[in-house]
Amino acid sequence: MVKSRLAPGQGLLYHIAAVFMNYHISQRAASLAPSMTLAIDSKAKQMKAEGQDVVGFGAGEPDFDTPQHIKDAAIKALNEGFTKYTPSSGIPELRQAIADKFKRENGLTYKPSQVIVSCGGKHSCYNVILATCQEGDEVIIPSPYWLSYPEMVKLAGAKPVILPTSDKTEFKVTPEQLRSAITPRTRLFVLNSPSNPTGSVYTPDEVKALGDICVEKGVLIMSDEIYEHLLYDGAQHKSVASFSQAHYEHTIIVHGFAKAWSMTGWRLGFLAAPEPIAKAIDAIQSHSTSNPTSFAQKGAVAALTGPQDHLKNWLAEYARRRTYAWQKFNGIPGVTCVNSKGAFYLFPNISKLGLKSAEFCSRLLEQEKVAAVPGIAFGADDYIRISYATSMANIEKGMLRIENFCKALTN
Repeated sequence: MVKSRLAPGQGLLYHIAAVFMNYHISQRAASLAPSMTLAIDSKAKQMKAEGQDVVGFGAGEPDFDTPQHIKDAAIKALNEGFTKYTPSSGIPELRQAIADKFKRENGLTYKPSQVIVSCGGKHSCYNVILATCQEGDEVIIPSPYWLSYPEMVKLAGAKPVILPTSDKTEFKVTPEQLRSAITPRTRLFVLNSPSNPTGSVYTPDEVKALGDICVEKGVLIMSDEIYEHLLYDGAQHKSVASFSQAHYEHTIIVHGFAKAWSMTGWRLGFLAAPEPIAKAIDAIQSHSTSNPTSFAQKGAVAALTGPQDHLKNWLAEYARRRTYAWQKFNGIPGVTCVNSKGAFYLFPNISKLGLKSAEFCSRLLEQEKVAAVPGIAFGADDYIRISYATSMANIEKGMLRIENFCKALTN
């Protein structure tokens, strides 16, 4: 038996020293802001677990189940022992199915070697930024933005350049704004349409105008198209990569299975890029996550190649919920709300109620048991975000509580 060499009481001293040790945390990690959406969703779930009647409008997660044929494909893969490593960029069958999707739905021709399957749409965004940006580079991000974009840019050592927009322009950046923000250090422009958190959708002409400037200036575009299939009121999605060969060569499309197939927990995303960028991303992924989950990829093949009839029903229900919540918001004194054209979010303006977004949402959760996300998380402190990817019963209950809360603020 090996005897301890510590003198009596010395173990306690080591423990105390460890507790108070000044651990070195990298500047990049220390500068990051935690995800406020995940934090609020976690707190709401904790309150629910304690028995409180909480209405959660926080998480951007469909309340519908993953379609059965997708689950069946993953179960079949498990039962057949498809549980080992795959190529880091995804199984050939899935990469081909994704390439076929781009050809069929977007008129874009990608070889499977230009397609990378990742561990979620968020992972795809991070891989793109890491592969294309470095110290001293600038990345232009319209605000309101999905809250992880600036943090990813910081992790890459680059600088986020924020272009503010408002509900007066339906939260869309103008070509003039983009042109004036580009400098010799601009490496990447982030385009998210349909948008999280606003639900805004750029028209094809607006997309082309922004793409034209990037082509002219030699700026790459990261086009986040994960909400592509969630559109309302005749809104049209057209990828910036589809306008010309030059646009194609300047664009990296990021996408995923979470939203249109309700596969958030499956952690599967994908991207399509010019070959040199795809190769660089594949190399990064091979040293970070290795491959996406093997049997989940079989489910993703079924998602792309199987029936899509679930989406029509989901969209009809989302549209019903959206209209109800939008009308309710605009009936609250002091609140205005632009209707969303895509995704499953509303982004009402609460600036006339006398509270900034963080205090508004904190008090709303504590007093009325409604979880919403402060607009400050998205770079827009005069707004809050709610997700209508929850049941109509929850929306009716939650909107009544929000109305009561807002009226109490103005009385």
